[in-house]
Amino acid sequence: MTATTTRVRPERKAVVQGSGRMKKPPGLPWILPALVLSVGLIYYGIGYTGYISTLNWDGLSPGAEHVGAHNYTRIFHDPVFWDAVRHTLVFFVVTFVIQTILGLAFAVILHAKLRLAAIYKVIVFVPVVLAPAIMAPVFRHMFAPDGELNAVLRHVGLGGLAQPWIGQTSTALPVIMFITIWEWTGVTFVLYYAAMTQVDPSVLEAARMDGAGNMRTLVSIIWPDLRGTTVALAMLGAIGALKTFDVPYLVTIGGPNYATEFLGTYIYRMTIPLSHVGYGAALSIILLVVALIMALALQFAGRERKGR
Repeated sequence: MTATTTRVRPERKAVVQGSGRMKKPPGLPWILPALVLSVGLIYYGIGYTGYISTLNWDGLSPGAEHVGAHNYTRIFHDPVFWDAVRHTLVFFVVTFVIQTILGLAFAVILHAKLRLAAIYKVIVFVPVVLAPAIMAPVFRHMFAPDGELNAVLRHVGLGGLAQPWIGQTSTALPVIMFITIWEWTGVTFVLYYAAMTQVDPSVLEAARMDGAGNMRTLVSIIWPDLRGTTVALAMLGAIGALKTFDVPYLVTIGGPNYATEFLGTYIYRMTIPLSHVGYGAALSIILLVVALIMALALQFAGRERKGR
């Protein structure tokens, strides 16, 4: 009887023995690698870039002149910087609107019962997986003065429209936007297609029973349910526009006459070829701040609309 009353259950014993120790957070071993990576690499890099942005340095010489905020004041008087900002805004608005329209149209069409729908999905998504470095020579040759586009125009009797598409300031930026739309519409299509599968079929059936046509159903029922996806795509498009580098650099190298200069290409131009590392670092900090502001603004706008 005495042995039975003094017996301690194993779980209780473990608790008693460990009560004097400080318990570790159960998820710490899992988040520690990501924490080390983000704090030790990303945030350290941001801080070091911020420090370099206060220097007048070419990146190689041992001595660097501390200039404080001079690089930042110089940015706001730099006409090329403001051209790059304007190109980025126009690029974002045009590509986002057209990709949204095309992606939604493809998603609606392929949600219908079409033959060979799987093949069509692959065709729409293939440009996303193609590396810009592979496709850039193709587009450079296609839009050259003696390229395929001008050859087709001359063949169909529209030779008067033939022109050096990437060799003049009036058409170089639209060409870059066309290439980007061709490349990234597949992502918009996939996200809209996946979001449309979450729409309640009973709601669609009720709309059809009430006499709503396809366009009315799309505008009044499907499109409002896709608002969250649209906001996410807007955030991705805004950040992607701010980071645009590969297509304009590989196709036009930011030219002609800075007509396709973006913030990413301008940072590279100032940092590597011209060796203005401090000025390039200041441009990078400005780019980071603008990207954060745009992301927060779009996220806040999405939450406000959802609340309404």
